[in-house]
Amino acid sequence: MKKLEMYCLTVNNNHAKIISTLGYVPVGLGKNITSNLFVRDNSNSNISSKNDFYGEYTFHYWLWKNMLTKIESDWIGFCQYRKFWCEKEEKEKDISFEKFNKIILKQIPEEYKSYDVILGEPLFLKKKNIIKILKYGKASLLKNPLNFFSKNHTIRFHFDMFHGLGNLSKAIELLDLEEKNDFENFVNKNVSFNPHNMFICKSKKILVSYYESVFPWLERCEKIFGFENLDSYGLKRIYGFLAERYMSYWFQKYAKFKLMPIYFKDISDFKL
Repeated sequence: MKKLEMYCLTVNNNHAKIISTLGYVPVGLGKNITSNLFVRDNSNSNISSKNDFYGEYTFHYWLWKNMLTKIESDWIGFCQYRKFWCEKEEKEKDISFEKFNKIILKQIPEEYKSYDVILGEPLFLKKKNIIKILKYGKASLLKNPLNFFSKNHTIRFHFDMFHGLGNLSKAIELLDLEEKNDFENFVNKNVSFNPHNMFICKSKKILVSYYESVFPWLERCEKIFGFENLDSYGLKRIYGFLAERYMSYWFQKYAKFKLMPIYFKDISDFKL
């Protein structure tokens, strides 16, 4: 049995070889993927047609419906072609492929094995400069003027500013009752979240429970936001952005978690 099954998601058709060389499973998302070396999200039970709006979550849906019960590894993880797990923080960006291959996560460290889930180190929502606030968040600021003086923005204020004023509130109203109040408190009080829809999970049971919570919620959100009028990046990927915040909340609530650094490096920089 493998100790870790790491799925590396990409939209680049040329990444299959390099991802496989890393020992990860190459996952191809989007219309530009034609290589049969990728695991795809468009077979059997799938929502692949929603990829422009759901991002990584079309693969999560496919995995949940078609593959999850067949995976025999101890841990199941997810990374992206520009974001990778790293045991220790690495600041150098211009590195060789050999060094990169050594520093990214290949097995779960001993000190993590008593945990259920590994999450990325939190992204703190630092106060934006006044020009950015007036450009993206004027309505949010008028609604909550005290946020201007805060060192960090709350998850709610940040979401209102970049993904549509009031959209997070509308989505929260569609949550099951046992999650609604707790998630609302989470976004109102917290000034950080675990970013990029990246996590590593040891328990299939926990992972299934997460999928059974997040996907019905996102489907209900479709009745409000739809797909037709999502004309900017902040709105077009609204389902992925909602899931990103919810992921932090849900795993922190239901799982014993530990943090790990995420290393930013585009594997397109490497030529094999």
